[in-house]
Amino acid sequence: MSQSQNASYDASTIQVLKGLEAVRRRPGMYVGGTDIKALHHLIYEVVDNAIDEALAGACDRIEIVIHPDQSVTVSDNGRGIPVDIHPETGSSALEVVMTTLHAGGKFGGGGYKVSGGLHGVGVSAVNALSEWCEVKVKRGGKVYRQRYARGYPQTPVEVVGKAPKGETGTSVTFKFDAEIFKGGLKYKYETLVQRFREMAFVTRGVTIYFRDERSDREMTFYFEGGIRSFVHYLNRNRQALHPIVYAGREINNISIEFALQYTAAFTESVYAFANTINTIDGGTHLTGMRSAITRTLNDYARKAGLLKDSDPNFTGDDTREGLTAIVSIKHPDPQFESQTKVKLMNPEVQTYTAQVVSEALSTFLEENPSAAKAIVQKCLTSARARSAARKARDLVIRKSALESLTLPGKLADCSERDPSKAELYIVEGESAGGSAKQGRDRHFQAILPLRGKILNTERARLDKILSNNEIKALISALGTGIGEEFSLENLRYHRIIIMTDADVDGSHIRTLLLTFFFRYMTPLIEQGHLYIAQPPLYRIAYKNKVHYAYTEADRERILQEIGNGAKIHLQRYKGLGEMNPQQLWETTMDPQTRTLLQVTIDDAAEADQVFSMLMGSEVPPRRRFIQTHASEVRNLDI
Repeated sequence: MSQSQNASYDASTIQVLKGLEAVRRRPGMYVGGTDIKALHHLIYEVVDNAIDEALAGACDRIEIVIHPDQSVTVSDNGRGIPVDIHPETGSSALEVVMTTLHAGGKFGGGGYKVSGGLHGVGVSAVNALSEWCEVKVKRGGKVYRQRYARGYPQTPVEVVGKAPKGETGTSVTFKFDAEIFKGGLKYKYETLVQRFREMAFVTRGVTIYFRDERSDREMTFYFEGGIRSFVHYLNRNRQALHPIVYAGREINNISIEFALQYTAAFTESVYAFANTINTIDGGTHLTGMRSAITRTLNDYARKAGLLKDSDPNFTGDDTREGLTAIVSIKHPDPQFESQTKVKLMNPEVQTYTAQVVSEALSTFLEENPSAAKAIVQKCLTSARARSAARKARDLVIRKSALESLTLPGKLADCSERDPSKAELYIVEGESAGGSAKQGRDRHFQAILPLRGKILNTERARLDKILSNNEIKALISALGTGIGEEFSLENLRYHRIIIMTDADVDGSHIRTLLLTFFFRYMTPLIEQGHLYIAQPPLYRIAYKNKVHYAYTEADRERILQEIGNGAKIHLQRYKGLGEMNPQQLWETTMDPQTRTLLQVTIDDAAEADQVFSMLMGSEVPPRRRFIQTHASEVRNLDI
């Protein structure tokens, strides 16, 4: 036996984590980790509590402020957390809520009919993971306050003033603990803006005000139209085929509403919410809506004679092309897959959602025959294109790397067969490809050079996309397949790195590639496999030393350090092909010295809208974007 096996194992070895120690020891169980995503989750947990007050009809304004020191204040004009003595604990209810897991007004059924913060761990987990936290409550004409440090009360709940007549509410200010969230993490304004916009869409009639004092930026959100406004917002850069279909009903105390609209686009934009929380992995509400749409369209198309007896039924893929839809449910007892609430599990919701969608969509199709015909025609075209795409895909999907006809000519593979250790560099042009092939580490780095600009996949169906040789080579090299057969398990490289020139053409190629990955291989991005290489802009030679500048600020700093009077050789790189293999390795490919940007999707709805605007067929929105941001452009290569 080993020494560890001989060690005593008795009652004294059983460790009990008291209070909020468990949260600090295992933050991943409560907020999903200690990365930038989990950092933002802290704010979401507190805002969710304010949204719950709005859902209870007790709050119509929520304010979020990020202060210069990275502390955050979330305030609402709800009822205020109770401050009287809790009968079981003998402590103030406020202290119980802030310091005890699974404590809150959402379990007994009296405090909230519907709630997003369901587990009772949200605000107490935030408190535990904060360096300090302070709560102020306006209630009963008084202002109460309590302060905490890493989850432990530093003061009793005390009265610190009078509240203006009739005013109630809660204000939570906290600063995340840098001992837990390490690496100089900072809140992202844009990420939070998207989240708060979504919350305002699905919580109709509530004003959400957000201010970032670090950069003096602010936004206010209020949408009287609710999720109808959300669909309109998502489709503002797309050509709509018909008016928005909307319905809302309550069945057995479960509120269900949906809105949908078909567009001329080729991709699906569907989002699901449960108690205002974006369930990014879907769940029973999304399944119910999708199945109802497919079934209703098939029934109508058969009844109207638009689908012949010889035609097969539409599949879910056929009825989702060009669909923009939102489903939002409010449930008194929702079951989520985890504390981070990414998937709804209640089985009854699927039946109820399907019922609401079927009835409303059937009525719309019957009453709007021209719109119905346009939708069915869209599905028919999609079905034919899918059949063509299946045939094209069969020619593309490789059974093994050696069997693919497209691989030997383009791909310079690596010898490493463990995907977790292998990298694929996607480079533009033969000259850059040549330098990359010579400069790489052949053991784990593969090179795929692309000729010219790939197809803009925002404006094409899959069958046309699969006829493009560059995309076929890319799909073959990755090994994942595409469309229905896409499988992340077959990915041959766990780091896919886009390496293009630092000029306009390089940026365009990079955007085309990002569009393809976002639309057809989203799991690659979600699982953190996609990166953008950062080649240097300048080579600065002085005496026997060479410096590389990756930004204009880098260049200025290096030149100042060298001194103005020195004889300096400054070279501006226009393309990767200008670097010799050794330079390319040292600056852009060596894991010890390179800089890679990981591509993430902080908010799928906003990314969806941006790709539609930049890469879609509608010109006016793109022109407005260019005119708005033209003054921000630096070093435009013409």
